[in-house]
Amino acid sequence: MDVQDLQRRLRAFAEARHWQPYLTPKNLAMALVVEAAELVEIFQWKTAEESLALDEPTREHLGEEIADVLMYLLQIADRSGVDVADAVERKLLKNAVKYPEPA
Repeated sequence: MDVQDLQRRLRAFAEARHWQPYLTPKNLAMALVVEAAELVEIFQWKTAEESLALDEPTREHLGEEIADVLMYLLQIADRSGVDVADAVERKLLKNAVKYPEPA
């Protein structure tokens, strides 16, 4: 996945619909929370085992909600000037120090 290309495509999609004034980091973060709740709803009341064995229609729905969350995250980063790849690399390094491999 080319993150920068995806961000460009999301930007173009919004520009074609004149949505730019609404796509502030604040509004995007709020929309992200709504989409994350929709993702959580898929697993609500399922056991751990059931959550690992979703039927195909549910897995497809899950993919749509994951895509929504990812697209909002990418738009927040784009609008805020955050390099996603760099941020992930830095966080992985921090996590490796914070949570070292067991001896």
